[in-house]
Amino acid sequence: MALNLQDIPRVKTISKEDFIKNYYKPQKPVVIEELTFNWPAFSKWSLDYMNGVAGHKTVPLYDDRPVDYKEGFNEAHAKMKMSDYIDLLKSKPTKYRIFLWNILKEVPELQQDYRFPELGLKFMKGLPMLFFGGKDSHTFMHYDIDLANIFHFHFQGEKEIILFDQNQNDFLYKVPHALITREDINFSDPDLKKWPALKRARGYKTILKHGETLYMPEGYWHYMKYKTPGFSMSLRSIPKNPKNLGRAVYNVFFMRNFDNLMRRIKGQKWIDWKNEQAILRTNKYIL
Repeated sequence: MALNLQDIPRVKTISKEDFIKNYYKPQKPVVIEELTFNWPAFSKWSLDYMNGVAGHKTVPLYDDRPVDYKEGFNEAHAKMKMSDYIDLLKSKPTKYRIFLWNILKEVPELQQDYRFPELGLKFMKGLPMLFFGGKDSHTFMHYDIDLANIFHFHFQGEKEIILFDQNQNDFLYKVPHALITREDINFSDPDLKKWPALKRARGYKTILKHGETLYMPEGYWHYMKYKTPGFSMSLRSIPKNPKNLGRAVYNVFFMRNFDNLMRRIKGQKWIDWKNEQAILRTNKYIL
């Protein structure tokens, strides 16, 4: 038995009016296939191009190791020269990913290669982020700390996407005081005997290809797996729902600091307790 996932709707292009009416206001995801076709990035951006403009930069790397109490919030697992990392991506599978790399700050010339979509959203223009990954590397299922509306643009190769909205929280084995689900769930092929509540979850799926854009509404859970080596860029817009904006403020100024404090006080026992609670709290919803 597989997860209950429907295909994310796809359009080739979309007007501002249709986007606001059909996706932004109802907070539904959509893939826009040709939004980047007139960007210089569509023809220029590749791993080789990024090596040429940013190979000298040192980049933070993350893998899929379980959360450790000694690590800070979103603390990198390793660092490497961008040129060496791209060589690694091209030579063999690796679990190392680049996560939340601010291209505006690090490589300003890349700003000339993309445009902010004119679809009625006000973007945080200082926060364009790049994400890189090797074949079969993946993120944990998570949602973003600021619950932003996100446009996710993919380049080179293919990327598997699975989404859930916040109404599915009860069934996802959400870890308390965190933004992730249990890290040992393989959302590409979950063991539903081990994680039976997932049978009740209702979500979305798609495969993003070069130049395609995914709109993720605010607070959506997302799991992303690189089918091939590649990279993506995200642009963000603050939550429109006041409740979500309040939750974002709570996450940034309280939840993150509280979790870091408890890690220092209780160490690994705090992490273990949270993982146990994810199971206990979720199993209440098993039919």
